[in-house]
Amino acid sequence: MALLAIAGGAVLLVIVLWDAFETIVLPRRASFRLRLTKLFYRSVWPPFAAAGRRMKPGVPRENFLSVFGPLSLIVLLAAWAVFLVFGFALLQWGFGSHLSSPGGIRGFGADVYMSGTNFFTLGLGDVVPTTAAARILTIVEAGMGFAFLAMVIGYLPVLSQAFSRRESAIALLDARAGSPPTAAELLRRHAADGGSEAMGVLLNDWERWSAEVLESHISYPVLAFYRSQHDNQSWVAALTTILDTCALVISGIQGVPPRAARLTFAMARHALADLTSVLGARPRTDGPDRLPASELERLHAALAASGVTWGSGAACDERLGGLRRQYEPYARALSELLLMPLPPWLPPEGAKDNWENTSE
Repeated sequence: MALLAIAGGAVLLVIVLWDAFETIVLPRRASFRLRLTKLFYRSVWPPFAAAGRRMKPGVPRENFLSVFGPLSLIVLLAAWAVFLVFGFALLQWGFGSHLSSPGGIRGFGADVYMSGTNFFTLGLGDVVPTTAAARILTIVEAGMGFAFLAMVIGYLPVLSQAFSRRESAIALLDARAGSPPTAAELLRRHAADGGSEAMGVLLNDWERWSAEVLESHISYPVLAFYRSQHDNQSWVAALTTILDTCALVISGIQGVPPRAARLTFAMARHALADLTSVLGARPRTDGPDRLPASELERLHAALAASGVTWGSGAACDERLGGLRRQYEPYARALSELLLMPLPPWLPPEGAKDNWENTSE
């Protein structure tokens, strides 16, 4: 039993420490199959999302779902700490529980108590090690407790900064593409004099934003569950809107730099596809068509009324359809997984920007 306890404690420590390393420190996609973080989110998010699906879309549901990201992170950090304490307790017990406990704590409970006070560096001194092996374990665990606390302190600001950068761009999109953002509205608001140059700058900015989202969300997948401030905004909707816009430009919209649209399309589609894989979702080709023939005709008419020149004919529509097939299955998968609705191609009638709806 002692050997099993030592082996079990060592394996538990290795699994937890490697999981924490891949989640917090490693700046690339994690490859280790046995991951507590992956198991945790794939076990906890589905029932949470199922409860959200029972709620009517709107502010109450968004408030409910917005709790998951930060709360799940706190629970995950607490779980790591508990597993580490339990792992060191198994090692102490396996090596014979050589502890002096004047307070009367005996058995495996004394090992757990000793491990907890060491890991959280309480230094109470009511249970102390009496052999060299027990003292070495005590020192190692105390040092690991300090290191764990330091990693958490450094991890949380990084998440906060990445989330803030992501949401700043989404907030800026409000005045440029409406609320919710749509490709038609984005093009309409840039159809005036100087709009072509501004659109080129905007697409370049969103190419960089897509790269930053890809890098940050692959390194810290929990950010995908963090939701925007408004119920009609999300990072999935913003990314899809930019892809819609780029697809329109590439398919024949005139007056917008096609090179900027192609580069942004490539980066945004890359981000969408990779994040779908990281979050364990599968591209979905089912579901209602986002742009049926009737909506496509309305889109043509709306762009023409706004002064946007779009090449007519079946060739442009077919090219748009081909581009859509390259990214919409991934957007639909993320939308279904995260409960973040995809944006329409045309703005809802009578829709106002979020800044116009802000109460005085």
